[in-house]
Amino acid sequence: MSTTNNRIADHPIDPMFIQRWSPRAFTGETLPERDLLTMLEAARWAASSANAQPWRFVYARRETPHWEKFLNLLVPGNQAWAKHASALVILLSKTHMRPPGSDKDVPSPTHSFDTGTASGYFALQAMKMGWHAHGMFGFDRERAFVELNVPQGYAVEAAYAVGRLGDPATLPEALRAREQPNQRLPLTELAFEGSFGTSPSNDTKK
Repeated sequence: MSTTNNRIADHPIDPMFIQRWSPRAFTGETLPERDLLTMLEAARWAASSANAQPWRFVYARRETPHWEKFLNLLVPGNQAWAKHASALVILLSKTHMRPPGSDKDVPSPTHSFDTGTASGYFALQAMKMGWHAHGMFGFDRERAFVELNVPQGYAVEAAYAVGRLGDPATLPEALRAREQPNQRLPLTELAFEGSFGTSPSNDTKK
């Protein structure tokens, strides 16, 4: 069993997995580009189908000319707290891939899955560096596609706000009570041995 902050893992895992969470309160301090690139470098090494590497990242750091454009892509509820973040990152995925030995692109059935894996690496690397990343679906994908000059053949997947952990008192009142690491369903509700709905064996001798 592993435990940290108010989270307890049911099985022994590296503490980084339960130390990572998605705060909304940020300090607004400057994020050096080299730190952000280190997070993206971690994402670059994620696994993907046939090494297709469909993930792409478009970003803006606060106090740069691109910041307001990215912030304005978010829905108002997310703008209210993300305006204190240090960077905003839009995740894209390439919807087609070229299989090994082929000379033609075909639809990639795992482009979103692979990009999700890369985003997990990104968030864990951010946490290990003393930053936090908060993923969002609340933003205007159609505008992002146009305003960020996304080419055809790419899907706009998600957005991240990145920053140093700040004071929850800076958040809108409705969000303050939620500013803590949340819990997860027990593994017995998520993993099944043999068929869906069958709990995994607890026989540690196997």
